Amino acid sequence: MNQPSIFVEQARVLDLVSLPAEQYVIRLQAPECASTVAPGNFIHLQCDHTPYALKRPFSVMRSHAEAGWIEILFKVVGSGSAALAKARIGDHLQAMGPIGNGFELSAEDAIPLLIGGGVGIPPIVFFAEELKKSAGKTAMVVMGSEIPFPFDVQHSQQSLAGMPKGIDAAMGLLEDINVPSRLSSKQGYAGCFDGYVHELAEKWLSGIDPHQQSKIEVFACGPTPMLQAVATFCQRHQLKCQLSLEEHMACAVGGCAGCNVLITENGQQSMRRVCVDGPIFDANIVYPAV
Repeated sequence: MNQPSIFVEQARVLDLVSLPAEQYVIRLQAPECASTVAPGNFIHLQCDHTPYALKRPFSVMRSHAEAGWIEILFKVVGSGSAALAKARIGDHLQAMGPIGNGFELSAEDAIPLLIGGGVGIPPIVFFAEELKKSAGKTAMVVMGSEIPFPFDVQHSQQSLAGMPKGIDAAMGLLEDINVPSRLSSKQGYAGCFDGYVHELAEKWLSGIDPHQQSKIEVFACGPTPMLQAVATFCQRHQLKCQLSLEEHMACAVGGCAGCNVLITENGQQSMRRVCVDGPIFDANIVYPAV
């Protein structure tokens, strides 16, 4: 997987949209990053001007290379994200990125199944859009959340095999570009599957023929329990799977080794840095089959 060049620039706040449950989408004028960022990459962003405050890592959700902007979805969970939620249009925040490797299909005829949960939704949206725009390839997208979804939810007009009756909630942005999506939640939201996102993925998988199933490649980002469940699901069905991991980071360029994760490869265990060795890893080395 290719590592992009890392740029440091003063990103200008173009827009900040407040969403339910203290979720926000911020648009930043960051032309250097926007010119090379790929789905799965992240940026290390200054959230406030407090002395000695650390930057925070955020996955990129959308990008427009020609206009020079990127968008980030975030939820307030601590002092850094709380400060970012108070940013004003015109503010300048130092941004370093894009950082890390990105999602990649292993074969031209692969059928991508994209799975996102909570704050793991952004790179999934980015990858689905990029596949459609650049490769003309349509992914299947399933996303889950236990708080209100941070986007316009529509009732899909696309019929999907394997989907239980009445499960038609979809992401409006993807619906508009004819990328099929379905949503899951245990909160009783209308049109959503009542269960976990990997269970919804399995419902869809059951509705396609074995030849198509053999070409499925899974790409997932979300909380650790979700990623573990997705890895198990993929091992059960012998599907290739790439996971986007999230860890606390200080430097984001591999110097501090604060984002190490344990991996197992060829029977040997070692530590890898999520920032520069990831954040995308093969599921089998992060959660080896038992």
